[in-house]
Amino acid sequence: MCGIVGAVAQRNVVPILIEGLQRLEYRGYDSAGVAVRGADGHMHRIRAVGKVARLREMVDVSPIPGDLGIAHTRWATHGMPAERNAHPHMSGEKVAVVHNGIIENHAELRADLEVHGYRFTSETDTEVIAHLLASVLEYEPDLLKAVQHTVTRLTGAYGLAVISPDHPDCMVVARAGSPLVIGLGVGENFIASDVFALLPVTQRFIFLEEGDIAEIRRDGIRVFDGAGKPVERSERLSQLSASTSEKGPYKHFMLKEIFEQPSVIAETLEGRIHKGRLLEESFGHRAQQLFDAARGVHIIACGTSYHAGMVAKYWLEEVGVPCHVEVASEYRYRKVVVPEGTLFLSISQSGETADTLAALRFAKQAGYIGSLAICNVPESSLTRESDVALMTRAGPEIGVASTKAFTTQLTALRLVTLALARRRGLSAEREAELVEELHALPRQVEVVLELSDAIKEMANAFADKKDALFLGRGPFYPVALEGALKLKEISYIHAEAYPAGELKHGPLALVDADMPVICALPDDPLLEKVLSNLQEVRARGGELFLFSDQTVKIDLDRYQNLTLSDIRPSTAPIVYSIPLQLLAYHVAILKGTDVDQPRNLAKSVTVE
Repeated sequence: MCGIVGAVAQRNVVPILIEGLQRLEYRGYDSAGVAVRGADGHMHRIRAVGKVARLREMVDVSPIPGDLGIAHTRWATHGMPAERNAHPHMSGEKVAVVHNGIIENHAELRADLEVHGYRFTSETDTEVIAHLLASVLEYEPDLLKAVQHTVTRLTGAYGLAVISPDHPDCMVVARAGSPLVIGLGVGENFIASDVFALLPVTQRFIFLEEGDIAEIRRDGIRVFDGAGKPVERSERLSQLSASTSEKGPYKHFMLKEIFEQPSVIAETLEGRIHKGRLLEESFGHRAQQLFDAARGVHIIACGTSYHAGMVAKYWLEEVGVPCHVEVASEYRYRKVVVPEGTLFLSISQSGETADTLAALRFAKQAGYIGSLAICNVPESSLTRESDVALMTRAGPEIGVASTKAFTTQLTALRLVTLALARRRGLSAEREAELVEELHALPRQVEVVLELSDAIKEMANAFADKKDALFLGRGPFYPVALEGALKLKEISYIHAEAYPAGELKHGPLALVDADMPVICALPDDPLLEKVLSNLQEVRARGGELFLFSDQTVKIDLDRYQNLTLSDIRPSTAPIVYSIPLQLLAYHVAILKGTDVDQPRNLAKSVTVE
């Protein structure tokens, strides 16, 4: 969940490294650092606690130019946020290392290194790598071979970048469980943990595969697989541009991404529906084979993506497809029973979520008919390792609290539901109706976004609250879960979500005048039951904040309600997610929190 950038060039690389870190700051922002080999042949390092802006200030005051360097922005796993724990880590002046991931056997390696006289100045697992590599360089001066030997002693996940003052035109990187990409230039080359870091300098990339180690020089690269054999990895041209990760006129990335949802949902649908039909061929030939064979679906995901999967369970089972949804971190550590004909479906914004990737790798040996990934990053590990990938096309999502990734995941899951429903007798007439509802979805979201100012007014009632309760039934229960997650992530208000029918089984004890209760009220068969549940809340003095269809008649006292118009049943969970995102955003603004980079969280969870 940290960001790595590296460069070897014939110019000062420090501005490139700092700019790259700022583009990756959503991945980790409790400290940052840079190390370069200067013209004097020595290693120079600057580290700072806090955001990359602080590091930039320090570099401006004390410049450290160099043509070979690595940099890192950190989200703490081992050791508190402090300068001593910030990367890059060094072993004397012999080597500098940046690292994403977790080294599980760091304690035993540390003890052995201390016996041999190495002195540790941090609590991190990464410093172990620096000293271990320095010890190998004592008898193996070739940096590439030294790294190859070093990683054989590491247990765990890592994305590594290493430089040494004794190797002026060489950087070595290694990947095991944590993504790394090589950016190709002319007379210069770069590395990063994400392509976004390098878009200002290149759009040509090579994506390292699991176990790869690469030697990066100004005039070329060499890649070796986990067995040490030279391999060729294909070059890819990214379609992203540097401007895609800018805020533009918006105050925060989260707000920009909320308002991008009409256009990105349209992108998700583009080329996949036409004239009342699902264009299943757009999924790829292998997808049709999987859909033909699928008797059931297992959906595995984490966080917001898990909530998307929970909504999809209602959709899939409504058309007769058995579906089980599970958090990846639980799934991967239990005995899993796979019914015959089950499709493995994973969901991830980044495609690098550690638990979801581990679950996919387990699934390959577990008897599934195949794997389908719903993902936002075409070059990600999840996309490359799945049999079929359905891209959401949401574009870069920088805000830690996911918004457009969620709604585009749901849109993609509607497409999957239609494909599987076809195989269970979905008529052409009904398919045309459902496709038309999808076609209307971007405009419906645009209309809901016009409620932003009204939701901002509603948010005032939350300014002094410490707790909130979200309710929902059917597919609107996971929508409530997602609403609660957004509120707690960025406003730090303790928020819970419950099925509305469970109120009497515990949560009702919490309800009083200080507990705001938020609920979506679609005009569906469960409406009267939800209204009855809300009567129970009012009877205990709870304050209600409702979002309802324009056709819903509410017979309650003392509530705030915003009306959503022209909501279509099959896509209603997607539309009702939007006001909950806006509510969380406006409450966070009132609370004065860091909306895009909330405390203790990072965007891509690439470690357990």
